[in-house]
Amino acid sequence: MNCAQTTIPGAPDQQLFLRGDVKAEPLINRWYAWSYMISPVSYALISRNLHMRVLESYLKSPKLHAQASRNQDLKGGLFVDYDGDLATMRQFVDQSRGALQSLTQLGSDIVEFDSLLQTEATGDAMASLYARLPESLRGRVELTYDLYNHPRMRFIEALFYDSPLYRQDLQCMSLSLMTGDERPFVLSSPRLPDEKSLTVSWPFADPRWDQLFAMRQNAKSVSEFCALVGWEQLSLDERAHWSRFVTTTPPPVRSTSLPDGEVRIRYFGHATVLMYSNEVSVLTDPIVAYPMDGAVPRYSFHDLPDRIDYVVLTHNHQDHVMFETLLQLRHRIGTIVVPKSGPGTLPDLSLKLMLQATGFAHVVELGELETLPIANGQILGVPFLGEHGDLELQTKLAFRVQIRQTSALFAADSDNLDPELYRRAAAKIAPLNHLFIGMECVGAPMSWVYGPLFTRPPDRRCDQARRLNGSDAERAWHMVDTLQPDAVHIYAMGSEPWLTFISSIEYHTDSPAIVESDRLIARCNEAGIPASRLYGRHEIPCQRIPVSAAPTADMSRPALDALAVA
Repeated sequence: MNCAQTTIPGAPDQQLFLRGDVKAEPLINRWYAWSYMISPVSYALISRNLHMRVLESYLKSPKLHAQASRNQDLKGGLFVDYDGDLATMRQFVDQSRGALQSLTQLGSDIVEFDSLLQTEATGDAMASLYARLPESLRGRVELTYDLYNHPRMRFIEALFYDSPLYRQDLQCMSLSLMTGDERPFVLSSPRLPDEKSLTVSWPFADPRWDQLFAMRQNAKSVSEFCALVGWEQLSLDERAHWSRFVTTTPPPVRSTSLPDGEVRIRYFGHATVLMYSNEVSVLTDPIVAYPMDGAVPRYSFHDLPDRIDYVVLTHNHQDHVMFETLLQLRHRIGTIVVPKSGPGTLPDLSLKLMLQATGFAHVVELGELETLPIANGQILGVPFLGEHGDLELQTKLAFRVQIRQTSALFAADSDNLDPELYRRAAAKIAPLNHLFIGMECVGAPMSWVYGPLFTRPPDRRCDQARRLNGSDAERAWHMVDTLQPDAVHIYAMGSEPWLTFISSIEYHTDSPAIVESDRLIARCNEAGIPASRLYGRHEIPCQRIPVSAAPTADMSRPALDALAVA
């Protein structure tokens, strides 16, 4: 291949790396991809009940949406953040109606047949109802009752993936260079093409993504890179973008090698923690920040091992199953460990199938109190209550990871609704060196995640009452008092500046999560247990920490930035 006319410098054997600040946003029909958009069943309802409705609202009142999307108090709401040409948006909406016709029909079929089921299935045998299933559902669902004669459909998800309803042709990636941590909230607006980004229409499972993202550590020659991206078929604009994304400068050399027998823990932000030794590495709920000079210090992709033996995903929320990071790490990951999924109901679809469909070859489901042996240790699945609006979901687990003599429980957003649970499980969990617990104790209403999946809109009173809450100080203290960890780390708070595009959280000193976590830190320290609220990046010693060495609980931005440097 002749690259002589390209804007990429160097001879054909010149070595090129992918820049560390290349942002890669996975999109489905131009919307930011999160886990419930992968399964055809849930995506059909999201398209019908959320995407098309918010777009139609935008077309009726674009100025209202523009004003609301710039109001920080409304960040995370259903307002389209788009300042481009209105005709372009109208064209996109029209194209979406055509492209998504089969999926929106599936969504309508689910809603309408569920209405029929709730009306006509009153405890009698359901055999006659199968003949009344719409074509999109026939052969792909089972009709069942629970023990109280409540009817429901069980979706046989694998048959939806193995059908034209799974639309890989709608998948693409938007590549651009990061210019700052601030990003628009991504869940309520499509990401239409612009001059700052390059759209690459490779499906998520395409192995070319692995080759591209591996270039962050392992260079390709100019000729190999040109072959990978199909240089000869690219437009001049596309070539210009690609040439900005690569560099001849090698990445920083940062070894994760340790002295024999040593275990370390690194906090990468939010719920992302790397626990590793020379024999094995485990990464939790990966969201990895892009490098940013002059910003809050952080670990980036360069601070991870070349090989991540295990990734554990605690639950199926968009800030814990982050495809933007997972797809960029796929070439490094050995095995992904996920909670064992439930019975194929709308809010409890299979994480394993979602990951396999997007190119992850080795996915293991773990049940409650089941163990997975790893080198010089094990991973234990621990029951996880709360944070899901009291919906019947099984796809959630805390994980106790043990490597050599060091153990840590990653409890994610567990709301300790029944302290007796941890008392009963304590013998399995003990001994415990590190407890990681989220304390977003006044979460979003249930509908913020699950609203599009309801076949009938939830009652507003119930929606506001059944929130996505984690533990407050009292409930978290019961965990500490029961499990007796050597140290407590409050994490998964969504406070890092590179997370606002997905969490929309902005804390103040009087925010309930800050007040409650301050209370827990004080109570732990009074009991002689060091406790801290994590922020930015941390290297956590794997031995008992003196209380006097615990970081401050002050949540002010300067104090947190200083803490992140430590």
